[in-house]
Amino acid sequence: NLEGLKTIAVTTNGINLTRLLPRLKEAGLNAINISLDTLVPAKFEFIVRRKGTNLSSKATVLIPAGMCLLYLQVNCVVMRGLNEDELLDFVDFTKDLPLDVRFIEYMPFDGKYSCFEILHGVE
Repeated sequence: NLEGLKTIAVTTNGINLTRLLPRLKEAGLNAINISLDTLVPAKFEFIVRRKGTNLSSKATVLIPAGMCLLYLQVNCVVMRGLNEDELLDFVDFTKDLPLDVRFIEYMPFDGKYSCFEILHGVE
């Protein structure tokens, strides 16, 4: 424990979260920000560029993570032609979970833009 430090947080794509969560919690982690842009397994594999990634285990880890942490947030980048049809699915999936969902704009950190048309916040 560091004096004055109230939150230890991590941002993750959640792929290894099920395996790492107990150790992270033991180390003092009390907040997680998970990137989850789709609830559709085929779209998820396309987005993360990894075959065989188990979306269901990533999605279901939200429940135990939310119960053992102070704060859990899911960020969903909304992209026209990829996942804009899933907004209500995200709301329905998370409505009874102890977490916040934010629908956010794509942020090109490498200066490149997504091959999907960006939906802006005003939309």
